[in-house]
Amino acid sequence: MIARSPADWHAKDRQDEPWQHALREVVTNSDELLALLDLADEASALDRRPAFPLRVPRSFVARMRRGERDDPLLRQVLPALVEAQTQTGFVDDPLGESEANKLPGLIHKYAGRVLLVLSGNCAIHCRYCFRRHFPYADNRPPRAEWAPVFDYIERDPSLHEVILSGGDPLSLSDRRLAEMVDRLAAIAHLRRLRVHSRLPVVVPQRVTPALVELLAGSRLATSLVIHANHPREIDETVGTALRPLRTAGLSLLNQSVLLAGVNDQADTLAELSERLFAVGVLPYYVHLLDRVSGAAHFDVPEARARALHAALLARLPGYLVPRFVRAVAHAASKIPLGLALADTT
Repeated sequence: MIARSPADWHAKDRQDEPWQHALREVVTNSDELLALLDLADEASALDRRPAFPLRVPRSFVARMRRGERDDPLLRQVLPALVEAQTQTGFVDDPLGESEANKLPGLIHKYAGRVLLVLSGNCAIHCRYCFRRHFPYADNRPPRAEWAPVFDYIERDPSLHEVILSGGDPLSLSDRRLAEMVDRLAAIAHLRRLRVHSRLPVVVPQRVTPALVELLAGSRLATSLVIHANHPREIDETVGTALRPLRTAGLSLLNQSVLLAGVNDQADTLAELSERLFAVGVLPYYVHLLDRVSGAAHFDVPEARARALHAALLARLPGYLVPRFVRAVAHAASKIPLGLALADTT
């Protein structure tokens, strides 16, 4: 069975499930967002016509604090004029993914695993996104052209894991996602499936019974990697949404990005780890910022990152301390904090 293209998936599935309604009703206007937060007078530093448009679900807006211009959740999504400034060392493709983009829809960068770009759509546009300049238009193969992707995986027995990414792979309907998972499970040498998604955090309704069934029912050992950067992202609705996945036996992990003005305090990161574990999610990675054009104002110096890592080690049990890493173009793996880059290339 050949999966439909991402473009077809979104065009054909206009159901009325709550999560799909939530994706249609996102905030896309900066003035509206500030008005919702009683911050209409704080618009002078905004980019009202950003090249990377504003997009944020209303359920995520509801977790922001009204009247706080420096709210850490707001800072992650609000376009700022500073994004248009050119900064040395910040580029459109900081991880060299263009060279690893072996086929439309497929990135093969690390040994033993490939990443599939199932969609260019996200529920939320994070201002620090390392794929904000990614050529999604070139990675939406028509239906007949997904066959080479599966052939590529089938021809390489060293591949044991497939990562579903995007965009956000959970922007696909349950039915379309099931088609993809079933097709991958039919490849004998694959052992693991990893799904990277921010949707269970920003639109918790996305975790439907059908989604739980298809992920838990695959013969592939399946992990869901969510993305939360601040403890206030993990509210009761997120915990409730994740519970069926945990009960079904999925491995739940979290990755964060270290962001200036958002989570660059030890207290914040420690609370995030505690909240994640309370809802059954293991802290996995804290990524140092990928140096993508438009995101320089989020950068945290490596010396500061080292100090934060040390502070977490001193106050949390080891299983609650995420690994601090930097992704580097052309490296064979992510680089653990403190390891000289020259030793890994």
